[in-house]
Amino acid sequence: MNITEEKAIQSFRSGLNCAQSVVTAYTDRLKFDANLAAGLSCGFGGGMGRLQQVCGALTGAFMVLGIYYSQCIPDQTERKNITYAAVRKLRSDFKLKCGAADCRTLLGCDLQTEEGMCFHKETNQSKTICEKCITAAVELLDGIMTDEL
Repeated sequence: MNITEEKAIQSFRSGLNCAQSVVTAYTDRLKFDANLAAGLSCGFGGGMGRLQQVCGALTGAFMVLGIYYSQCIPDQTERKNITYAAVRKLRSDFKLKCGAADCRTLLGCDLQTEEGMCFHKETNQSKTICEKCITAAVELLDGIMTDEL
């Protein structure tokens, strides 16, 4: 596990959600404000507010790509096209690595119900599934972000 992965997992274990953990792991490297990053990504945990849509770790990784490309590509149109392509590749690679890209499929329970939340806690999915997704998102991001800024 590399330092960025360790930072993301440590943030998750300290109480940040999956999206926040991925985004804040890159604040030093990409030189952006950690508090702002945590605030912007707060609503994306649990597949966007526990709606269990796109995995929060993956959504956080999408945000990091936006920040990364905004720093190395000045042209807005080119930046969007490259970022969109990177997001599509990241999602595809994440699905291959984790088996799905949506939180509901990854967890196999409904976090909007008491039963689903109990199942999530009792089976320790935060450790077994969420941390795997966070690590995968960071690993894949690092493979895409090869330029040092």
